[in-house]
Amino acid sequence: MGFYSAEGVERTMGDPQNSRVIIEGVRPQIDGGRFPVKRVVGETVRVEADIFCDGHDALAAVLMVRKGTEGEWTVIPMEFTGNDRWKAEFKVAELGAYQYSLEAWVDPFTGWQRDLRKKLEAGLDVRVDLRIGAGTVREAAKRADGKDARGLTEFADLLEKGGDLQAQSMTALGEELTATMARYPDRSRSSRIPKPLEVAVDRPKALYSTWYERFPRSCSPDPGKHGTLEDLEKLLPEISRMGFEVLYLPPIHPIGKTHRKGKNNNPKAEPGEPGSPWAIGSEDGGHTAIHPQLGTFKDFDRLVKSAKGHGIEVALDLAFQCSPDHPYVKAHPSWFKWRPDGTVQYAENPPKKYEDILPLNFDSEDWTGLWEELRNVVLFWIGHGVRIFRVDNPHTKPFPFWEWMISEVRQRHPDVIFLAEAFTRPKVMGRLAKLGFNQSYTYFTWRTSKQELMSYLNELTGTEMREYFRPNFWPNTPDILHEQLQFGGRPAFLMRLVLAATLSSNYGIYGPAYELHLGEARPGFEEYNDNEKYEIKAWDWDRPGNLKDFIARVNRIRKGNPALQTTWNVKFCAVDNEQLLAYVKTSEGNDNIILVVVNLDVTFAQSGWVQVPLRELGIDPAQSFSVHDLLSDDKYIWQGEWNFVKLDPHRCPAHIFKIRSRLLQEKDFDYFM
Repeated sequence: MGFYSAEGVERTMGDPQNSRVIIEGVRPQIDGGRFPVKRVVGETVRVEADIFCDGHDALAAVLMVRKGTEGEWTVIPMEFTGNDRWKAEFKVAELGAYQYSLEAWVDPFTGWQRDLRKKLEAGLDVRVDLRIGAGTVREAAKRADGKDARGLTEFADLLEKGGDLQAQSMTALGEELTATMARYPDRSRSSRIPKPLEVAVDRPKALYSTWYERFPRSCSPDPGKHGTLEDLEKLLPEISRMGFEVLYLPPIHPIGKTHRKGKNNNPKAEPGEPGSPWAIGSEDGGHTAIHPQLGTFKDFDRLVKSAKGHGIEVALDLAFQCSPDHPYVKAHPSWFKWRPDGTVQYAENPPKKYEDILPLNFDSEDWTGLWEELRNVVLFWIGHGVRIFRVDNPHTKPFPFWEWMISEVRQRHPDVIFLAEAFTRPKVMGRLAKLGFNQSYTYFTWRTSKQELMSYLNELTGTEMREYFRPNFWPNTPDILHEQLQFGGRPAFLMRLVLAATLSSNYGIYGPAYELHLGEARPGFEEYNDNEKYEIKAWDWDRPGNLKDFIARVNRIRKGNPALQTTWNVKFCAVDNEQLLAYVKTSEGNDNIILVVVNLDVTFAQSGWVQVPLRELGIDPAQSFSVHDLLSDDKYIWQGEWNFVKLDPHRCPAHIFKIRSRLLQEKDFDYFM
């Protein structure tokens, strides 16, 4: 029988000594273990805890790890780091769930060795102490097997007999006895944390991904003609050349006609206007159907296969809402809210109304049928090769539904990735991430000043958020055109792209609006004028001045530098100009070092002195080192921590420097020729 202390430590009843060791302050853990921490395959979990007891006894502690919820634990000794803090770490090697736990106990032998060493240094008589140690060793021999049991008995005999104290003391403190004793600790009075903590392990693309959003209906080479999936397939080589690995499609389902929206969100559509893809459902089908003008499932399957051949995954929008014409409305009327006048309740956010969309009623009496149907929608598209879903407005659906649905899907398909499109209150965004979303949209779009960017990145990477919230930075979306892009012109688009692509290892853009640096907003709104959500666009993708080559270069830099493939390693550098933002990102062991400097002023050139943390990067401050601007291909030799930069936003608003940390020799100057 056991009980839990106020500190949350499980102990075994019986001898009072059983309750002596305290384990608290365990990190990482989310909400006391309610939710798992997140990692991708190959990442490390560093576990820390405060472990202590009364008095001055020595302690031992281990981290225990296993894949799944059953089976043998792998035991990893923990290291004492000072002030009662202990640490250990492990790498996750497979998809799925891991568990970890902590156990600690009083370690009489280590304490005895510590005290024996002190007495020997003080020149005291240790004969009795050696006999005490012999008793501890003899107890361990009872727990040992075979050769080790015999060896420990021999060690005990040696410590008990009289004779050469120096030889006995050397044996007592020797490596062989210490190592053997460590294999047979007395853990009968140990303390454990109350329950194992969990790690949810995703595939690497959950941490590092490059997204491109495109409306298939606007992909026709003929202006005014409805595009098809086949038209989109023909664009895959260029999307791949630009370096994108995820092609995200807005809803591709049939679009309702009732209360269809017209150009620029006009409440009334003119004849022939296509409506919003998010008004899902018509007589042609619902969430498991394809808009007839886009093509067939054969076309979709071919698109997915062709994209894979170009190194691209197709991601689908998951919008759990319906047009008034959706088949669900007649087949499952209880899944919707009905007004006293017999009409169905449409979506609204007073004073805004969205008559072309009906929200689902998650409080329906048939809520289990609704949940299962929505899960089956996801499984349906998984059956057609989709493993990534961008989820529209998840914060407007119940948390328990998402936790259940994501768990149901990932039990069958642990490689599936869900991106939460929830621009809402921070705690709501955080809860969605905790309960299972693998990536999350962020406030990056509205963080524009140096202090705002630094504060936000420090929050994402330097607090508990890093354990469960994976950010995905989007400079623009079909819904959002920030005023900096409205008025900043080409320099603003270049600058925001570099920030998104280098601060976060997950980022995306809505194109071709981004490549063409379109900044015309609907008057009085933070969204595009003549929005593609409500009309078919004819894009002149290769228009002079487009950013396609610049985007391709940035994405090649990301792909070629491991330091840019994680978000958690950003470290900001001091700069003597508030318009310049500088930060370093490094790979494990400083094998890859990237320094990014960005001019946040989209109008004027800015210059300043940047402090490079050379000692932290393993570079001797007294020696020269080389920097290679991967954007411009310029190369420089720098000396010391403080170095001068100047950036003209109308040429290029950023440097992405690759730093060579080894000492320069005469032959290295060939590198700069």
